[in-house]
Amino acid sequence: MGQRLGVSKQAAGKTVHRLVTLGYLERADDPADARRKLVRMTERGVDGLRRSAVLFDVLRGRWAAALGEERVAAMEDDLRRVTPPNVFRVDVPGWFSG
Repeated sequence: MGQRLGVSKQAAGKTVHRLVTLGYLERADDPADARRKLVRMTERGVDGLRRSAVLFDVLRGRWAAALGEERVAAMEDDLRRVTPPNVFRVDVPGWFSG
């Protein structure tokens, strides 16, 4: 997980621990491998992501109103161009399914 997030294993572990403590994630035994733990989103975590997506849409709408849709779309394209491929993505539909 740390590698996918681009952080150390310890940093990823601390982040997961904190999100578990806050109720956004849960740990479970992996039925296929007793040595592993699965990390899943809780309903609270899914709700938090849904709310943040709504807020982002509101912010993006404000940016488009102030700068114009074409300029905002161009900035998004530029950001995609400078973002490394294969990074951990939280904006894909599968993220919400846990």
